[in-house]
Amino acid sequence: MIKQVIIDGSVINDIPSFYDEINRVFMADEDWKIGHSLDAFNDVLFGGYGLLHGNEAIRLLWHHIAHSREALGREATKSYYQEKLKPDSPFNKALFKEKLAALENGTGQTYFDIVMEIIADHPNVEVIGLQE
Repeated sequence: MIKQVIIDGSVINDIPSFYDEINRVFMADEDWKIGHSLDAFNDVLFGGYGLLHGNEAIRLLWHHIAHSREALGREATKSYYQEKLKPDSPFNKALFKEKLAALENGTGQTYFDIVMEIIADHPNVEVIGLQE
């Protein structure tokens, strides 16, 4: 039987609120939460803690997906990359400069695109985007 998981995209208004919703849904029974990291989100989908207990099949019903797509779109992604480029940032600045330039010229991925790509890398996860 496929486990159904519901994300309320109407509460996702930026990157931090995306992780708040992911923690609410996937980490509710844990006494710790994942940080604001794409790697951590990927790890959640592998299972072994939180809602998923392994590579079980899930159907992810993402309500208000268009709202989430907009909230995690170009502006949020631009801010995310700009944070990575701050002088005291330990991140690979050359990489994030490239990503920002691609975003600004219309060829780069948004944060939402990256999230969906991560989900697509997990064949046990089916996403159903709902507009309401």
